[in-house]
Amino acid sequence: MTNLKASLCVFVFLLGQASFAAEVSKPRFKAIAFDYFVIFDPNSVTPVVEKELPGKGLEFTKSWRSKQFEYGFLRSITSRHEDFFQVTGDALDYTAEAMGIKLTAEQRERLLKAYLNLKPWPDAVAALKKMKASGLRIITIANFSKTMLEANARNAGIENLFDELLSTEVNRTYKPDPKAYELGMKRLQLKKNEIVFAAFGGWDAFGAKSFGYPTYWVNRFNLPTEKLGIQADGTSKDIQGLLEFMGL
Repeated sequence: MTNLKASLCVFVFLLGQASFAAEVSKPRFKAIAFDYFVIFDPNSVTPVVEKELPGKGLEFTKSWRSKQFEYGFLRSITSRHEDFFQVTGDALDYTAEAMGIKLTAEQRERLLKAYLNLKPWPDAVAALKKMKASGLRIITIANFSKTMLEANARNAGIENLFDELLSTEVNRTYKPDPKAYELGMKRLQLKKNEIVFAAFGGWDAFGAKSFGYPTYWVNRFNLPTEKLGIQADGTSKDIQGLLEFMGL
């Protein structure tokens, strides 16, 4: 009887292990590199903007973000790198002036702080946990400064889900400079085909795919594909498609 009970216990344990292994699939890649906006909603600054500038929240947010990207591109081309929080401030000042808005020093500070307190997309945290459980190494390749990356992860309580919060400031570049994407290979010590890049912007998907990463575009805003002759390996409106692309 004792031997029978022991055998049953071993059987139940092995069954449980098999069940857990079935739930946590082995991914197709060894690592994933995220643009931060795949995880954090850039429009989560809108309520802060609306509070400071009633009636202008969404318009101002979109113009501000567009100028952020534009300044990143211009600074890349002209080799005039600057901390991305400074770039965000410069873009804020330009947007305010362009819209005929005079910001007080206090308003400006509150608006800038919104970029340190972004909210994760509703599906992001669960997806990160699933990736982590699968053994996938998780990093960022983001234009955000290290300070911005860490503040947002800390405030969202998800710091422990990343192997590294990697900023392109490490080598004073911005995406889509190939040297920015190369950082992922160097830090992870992996080949291009072992790392999937998850892009938020169509331009970033183009940049990563041009560099040679297997690339997935999480097209949160359902935008058309960039007309540049190269497309991502897969795309969807949410992160579920990315999980399926990786075999999770």
